[in-house]
Amino acid sequence: MGLLSWNRSHSRDGRQSKLPVYENLNSPSKERYSNDSYDDSDYDGDSAASLSPSTSNSRVTSASGSSSMPMMPKRKFALPRTPRQPLAYRLPNKVIRYLCFGLTSFILLMIFTLIRASHNENRALAEGKIDRPPAAPPSWEAFPFITRYYGGIRTLVPFSQNLPEYPRPKGEPPVDKLFYVNSSSWISDVEERNLPASKEYIQYPQSVFQNSPEEFQECFLDKDNKIRVPPIRYYDGRPNGFPEPVLGSYELLGLPEDICFERYGRYGPYGFGYSVRSGGLGTGEHGEKEGFESTWDKVPQVDWSEMNWADVQRRCYQANAARYATIAPEPPSPHGFYISEKISTNLQERDVLLDETPKTSLNKAAEETTSESASGEKPVATQLPRTAVVIRCWDEYRWREEDIMNVRSLISELALASGGRYDVHLLVQVKNDAAHPIWADAATYQQRIKDTIPLEFQGLVTFWTETQMLSLYQGIFDLFARGPDLPVHGVYRGLQMAMQYFAYQHPEYDYYWQWEMDIRYTGHYYDLLTKIENWTKEQPRKGLWERNARFYLPSVHGTWEDFKQMARVQSEMGTTGADNLWDGLPGTDKQSQTNRGEKPIWGPERPKDPKDWFEPNDDPVPETAYEKDKYVWGVGEEADYITFNPMFNPEGTTWGLADDITGYNTTGGNGMPPRRAQIITASRMSRRLLMKMHRETAFLKHHAFPEMWPSTVALQHGYKAVFVPHPLYVDREWPTDLFAHTLNNGRNGATGGSRTSVFGQREHNLVGLTWFYNSGFAPNLYRRWLGLKVNNDGGEEFELTADESKNGTSVNEMRGGEGRMCLPPMLLHPVKGVELPVEIDPEDKVEIPESDPAA
Repeated sequence: MGLLSWNRSHSRDGRQSKLPVYENLNSPSKERYSNDSYDDSDYDGDSAASLSPSTSNSRVTSASGSSSMPMMPKRKFALPRTPRQPLAYRLPNKVIRYLCFGLTSFILLMIFTLIRASHNENRALAEGKIDRPPAAPPSWEAFPFITRYYGGIRTLVPFSQNLPEYPRPKGEPPVDKLFYVNSSSWISDVEERNLPASKEYIQYPQSVFQNSPEEFQECFLDKDNKIRVPPIRYYDGRPNGFPEPVLGSYELLGLPEDICFERYGRYGPYGFGYSVRSGGLGTGEHGEKEGFESTWDKVPQVDWSEMNWADVQRRCYQANAARYATIAPEPPSPHGFYISEKISTNLQERDVLLDETPKTSLNKAAEETTSESASGEKPVATQLPRTAVVIRCWDEYRWREEDIMNVRSLISELALASGGRYDVHLLVQVKNDAAHPIWADAATYQQRIKDTIPLEFQGLVTFWTETQMLSLYQGIFDLFARGPDLPVHGVYRGLQMAMQYFAYQHPEYDYYWQWEMDIRYTGHYYDLLTKIENWTKEQPRKGLWERNARFYLPSVHGTWEDFKQMARVQSEMGTTGADNLWDGLPGTDKQSQTNRGEKPIWGPERPKDPKDWFEPNDDPVPETAYEKDKYVWGVGEEADYITFNPMFNPEGTTWGLADDITGYNTTGGNGMPPRRAQIITASRMSRRLLMKMHRETAFLKHHAFPEMWPSTVALQHGYKAVFVPHPLYVDREWPTDLFAHTLNNGRNGATGGSRTSVFGQREHNLVGLTWFYNSGFAPNLYRRWLGLKVNNDGGEEFELTADESKNGTSVNEMRGGEGRMCLPPMLLHPVKGVELPVEIDPEDKVEIPESDPAA
């Protein structure tokens, strides 16, 4: 019995895990919860009273008790009471479906509406139809303007005694602006001041005419060799307080820095300052003029009305043809079968005939001159290379008097002053060749020249059109980097194509200066280009591309040797900049680099895909390893590419045209090809470089933006490219350290290679320089120099009269009365649309009505 009892108890205990556990309801230690199923309100008082303690505690009775006894008392379970709620109406399923469909349609409609609105707004912003809110002014606008650029020839002091207003050495207090006037024997009355005499520049001791004179036959303007071009004239010294250049160096290039030019000494020889009746331009007869007559003391005024510059240049070359190599024949112009050609008797003779080119009169004259000089004159030991100066223009360009005297100065100071070593051409774009079919009719070609170009320059013109470039360079994949309105063959993105084809048509030149109509130089052009070419010829190739990528600030970088060493260290060791400041920190994508330096450029930098290499066997290669070279390779070698702005790496910058390069394989991990760019296309290119560009564009379909294509080809083929640190001035008192950091703020202290480059979104920092594509300072300074008013400052009254009420603290507070401005030699760009006061043309007769005697 005991065993059975134990078994029953054991089996019941085994079922306890499957049954709910009921606790003693009367236990005072248990709390009652509102959600308990056994709430007091669930049963009435009678049933509660009938419960006895023994019954309620039956759960703890002995296991040997009767099995018929109920384990729990029977209770009356009541449904839980729920709070009363108002009756809810349930919508039909059909209505619910309609509502969901309508809500979904509304959401989709709103999404598409917002997408379309965003697209339209972005397009309107890109097209300039929406005025953006004005951005915060750049910090440099808080810097004060420099005033002593506008000093006059009445305050000239020797260069050694000049105290530049800018840049000031560190720690020195700013100088009182009136100090420069008061310390130069300044007198309020212009007429009482003594003006020093001007001098001929060809007699300047440091000019190219005195330092390295050349022997050649003098060139004249007329056939009888009687009319000379009057020499330009200069003044010793500078206006007191005239600033020093913030960029570049006169001393480094050998340019004159201790003299200055005023407008009559610079442009008087070319028709500025005398009337149309006398053969001049009829302008320049305003403002302060004392001493301007000295321009024509030795050489009389020239009558420019009947000038033909094409004939002048031909005569100059023919007189000195013995100095140069024989002119290469013109490229053949295949025209098929032509009945008047010489009849060949055999196949060999016919093949030779096809390679021959009819000799022009210029070729024949050159050969005759060469033979004459060989028989009667001393032969030339070394034959000099010849250079074409190609000025870009377009047929609808409005020629002004100031443009004419500038082109006259270019031809006179380059072609004539060099004895025919330079020739000046006009490369003119015909914008609408549909209205003017110049390629279909030779008479139309000539008529378009007569209708658009001044008479004296008509013989210098070579036309080109965009459709011509399209036919020459077919098959180029157009990226449309600036939209469909600016195709790759257009004047904006394909300008270099016209220069390439011009070089192909003119094999008689070894080098080609690409010039622009809006460039001005206040000194002598031949002196400038000759000294630049000589300096670039002496530059070694080691570290050249690294130096090319940086602006040179003498007040910060020291001497040129210091600058060379700095560029080498920065390139090899690397620097910490905004582009790599956070490298290696947790959460950044970039890993820390122990050496941030770059591999030096030594020889050709080719694209990764060998299929993108074009004629690599012709490329120059280094003579020794980079480490073994002692800055020897490249010395004495002519530069293939000369620029006036740094050649920066566009990779990673914000420059908008950094990726406007086409024809290369950029897939499969090849990436973008190595490339360089420089702002402003004015530069000198060798024939070797231009022919490589021409053939690579035609055969391999490679091309890039005009400001990137020449330097990219030079980089990939190992050609010598040099940036010239010519003197540049700035209009405001920038702290020089800040200015240097702003300009050379790219990768490893260069100008490019990172998003912090000055080229791109930060180009506004360059607007105050005298040389940049959108400079605001250069045109204003040039106009003031010509005696014109700019922003109500300057002009004739400012030059002649001193206003004692002004304190001289700013440009518009200058007192004036110092005479006309005098500027040292400097390049200025851009200078557009200069309107000079011009006298009435005497040929335009004014009809005067006869008076009525009876009136």
